Amino acid sequence: MNHSFFLKKPQKRVGNEPTLIMFTCYFKKEKKQFLYSTGEKIRPIHWNFEQKLPKLKGSKKDSHSNAIKNQLTRYSQKFEEIQALHIKINEEFNSKTLKEAFDQEFKKVAKSKLSFFSAYDDFMIEKQKRKEWKPSTIKRYANIKNHLLSFEARKKYKLTFSTINNNFDTEFKDFCYRILDHSTNTFARNLGLFKTFMFWALKNKYTYNNAFIDFKKPERVITKEIALNLHQVNEIYTHQPKSLALERVRDVFVFQCLTGLRYGELKFINNRTVTNNSILIKEEKDLTKDARVIPLFDISKRILDKYNNKLPLLSNQKQNKYIKEVFKNANFTFEVEYSRTKNREHKILSKPFYERVSTHTARRSFVTILKNNGVADKTIMEMSGHRDLKTFNTYYKVDNIAKHDAINKAFGSLELASSEKN
Repeated sequence: MNHSFFLKKPQKRVGNEPTLIMFTCYFKKEKKQFLYSTGEKIRPIHWNFEQKLPKLKGSKKDSHSNAIKNQLTRYSQKFEEIQALHIKINEEFNSKTLKEAFDQEFKKVAKSKLSFFSAYDDFMIEKQKRKEWKPSTIKRYANIKNHLLSFEARKKYKLTFSTINNNFDTEFKDFCYRILDHSTNTFARNLGLFKTFMFWALKNKYTYNNAFIDFKKPERVITKEIALNLHQVNEIYTHQPKSLALERVRDVFVFQCLTGLRYGELKFINNRTVTNNSILIKEEKDLTKDARVIPLFDISKRILDKYNNKLPLLSNQKQNKYIKEVFKNANFTFEVEYSRTKNREHKILSKPFYERVSTHTARRSFVTILKNNGVADKTIMEMSGHRDLKTFNTYYKVDNIAKHDAINKAFGSLELASSEKN
């Protein structure tokens, strides 16, 4: 689609009265001539009617011709950018879209309409009204907003849609790694959430800047985490905590180890979902998945009976805090290694075992114990709710006992030669 400029009042091409320069193009599908005032003025005597631009040479050139020409070039570039973007995303390019883009680019709308954070708030409100987010997702996006506000203040980088560019990508990455001390996996997740917001803003015409599409998320890395073996689960189960509150925390953790349930799924356990020595759990993250059946056995049933099929749950944060105390009191104070990756920097660190325990440790332990006992991946995944092997395998942690068992199972039947036995 072509576009051009013309004078609102041409005055027979020789007038000396300044007049507005108008942008124009034609939308064939709408059968509509689009007109838009550039806000620039020029005398007709200084205008090249053939080229439809200010005269840039000769005695008839206006002293501001170059500046006016540069401003008109901005309109041309914005027009071509918006047209190309709509072709790329396969959306209709119409007069309303172009007007909104020009209004935003050339500051002809209220400042509040252009606010980056106002748009972010609109995004969060819409998603919550549509019931598209769980409470944990709402919390994550609220955290991203706090990170962005902190980034703006610490880096003195004014956030507008037009400043989301390569420089932002560089500075935000530095902020997350160096100031917030985020790991690669945390940064990858947060950048993904940020890009989800930007795609929403692009779709809803808050911006036409699509530079964020090229922001590369780092590959998620498999970190060295802990998992309990069967002996350690039994050790925690038979440990007597110092209080009734800690006993409840222990019971919930052990129950997770024996069922592989996410902590957020435990709230769905009740008299209706416990039946025939099994738990029937409907996938919370993906409602299209079939309900999962997780078998119960003596200990897991005993824990449920103890609480009348309604586990005593704390917030995930408090459960993580108090389960560390349970493990510390049970003498899980020995050092364990764990890995941490920041961008391309990989470190092996160590901490006491109890400091590394969380609700996620229980789910990881469930997968590890079953795999170490030769249970097929598909069977475990049917219970844990994992869909792809790549994610599932990040939950499996091979301990030294499993390594020794594997070697003995594979090579244990070999015998020393008679000359080597003595």
